[in-house]
Amino acid sequence: MHSVQPSVMVETPRNTAPRASHKFAVRPAAWAKGFAMIVSLAASQAFAQTPSATASSVMAASASADGVYDLLIGTYTGSGKSEGIYVYRFDTKNGDLTRLASAQAVNPSYLIVSRDRQYVYAVNELPGDNGPASQRGGISAFHFDRQSGQLTFLDKVSSAGNDPCYLAISPDGRYLLTANYSVAANPGGSFAMFPLKSNGEVGPSVLTVHHEGGGPVKGRQDNSHVHSTVFSPDGRYLFAQDLGADKVYAYRYTPDGSRGLLGPTDTRYTTIKPGAGPRHLIFDASGTHAYLTTEMNASVIVFDYRDGKLTPVQSVSMTAPGFKGKIGGGAIHLSPDGRFVYATNRGDVNELVTFAVDASNGHLKLVGRHPTLGKTPREFTIDPSGRWLIVGNQDSDSVYFFRRDPQTGELASDPKRLEIGSPVDFKLVSPS
Repeated sequence: MHSVQPSVMVETPRNTAPRASHKFAVRPAAWAKGFAMIVSLAASQAFAQTPSATASSVMAASASADGVYDLLIGTYTGSGKSEGIYVYRFDTKNGDLTRLASAQAVNPSYLIVSRDRQYVYAVNELPGDNGPASQRGGISAFHFDRQSGQLTFLDKVSSAGNDPCYLAISPDGRYLLTANYSVAANPGGSFAMFPLKSNGEVGPSVLTVHHEGGGPVKGRQDNSHVHSTVFSPDGRYLFAQDLGADKVYAYRYTPDGSRGLLGPTDTRYTTIKPGAGPRHLIFDASGTHAYLTTEMNASVIVFDYRDGKLTPVQSVSMTAPGFKGKIGGGAIHLSPDGRFVYATNRGDVNELVTFAVDASNGHLKLVGRHPTLGKTPREFTIDPSGRWLIVGNQDSDSVYFFRRDPQTGELASDPKRLEIGSPVDFKLVSPS
């Protein structure tokens, strides 16, 4: 844990009308004052949205009375095997799956659903490995009719960066955030905030934060790569996981204008082991522990959490001792009862790794590893009953529905299979 102030680049807000683009290099000593001043200007241009529209995958997947859900699947579309977002009706009682609808979108590799379940937001992950660095990614908004499963396109805005890969919605429902991973060194990784309108549309970015610096792994950590943005359970803090800089940055969320939209915390950031590559962060239901996957050394780090401060207390490897192939830590989720943590390990491993949670201190103990029966498992989800774990294999064009034992955390060996092009992300929504 360090008290050094982060070096950031902050872009001024953008109106819908054309205007000059300015960047401010904020020196460490003036970071808090300058940052708050710029963000206050951004806040004054925000659109209003009621708190009922706050989005959360947990909220969106709240338990259905009859165990039936709409399953939304985000994909990569570059191979031509997928057209965008797919919607299925999934019955958790028997595993029956019925296709309802689809919506065209370019590389909607991460999705989020509003709390009121009326809107779906998707990244448009561009330009990718071979695209021009001048091309920006996008965010698309859809109205969602959860009875029919139909998605109706509302609008699309620039993600204010390259390769958007994650979405979050502020606790008050006013802002949508995206993490811009940015394969290219210029503009480099960032995260951006967008006002949400009352009709579900997304306004242009009012704040973009660029981190500076990198890590020791050449070609992977030459610059910042923001991989996710996660709010604390109490909604007071935002954490940005930076794979390139090996840091988890912490910000205060202060929409009342006292510090602008975001302000610095006392610790500024938590340093992760050099070359580890922090990726995704989750909190437990109590809000006292957090779990982080690291991509490049495929580990899970356990933190004690209090008042915006993450204190590392344990690190466990996802990979079996002696394994020599390629590895790649990915997604991480808790079981609905909080007793188990699951994470994906890609590369040549292609496994789901299960850990039991010690209720007394949040520490993890390895339970087992389970093959995902395909290549490159990215995201996955567990239904609210805890009876099913759904995982996609991006490079095998397959989704598997594993029956799960809520008591032991184990996954059955006879999953149901769905063929779909380059599946990446999954969200469950109660249609009732």
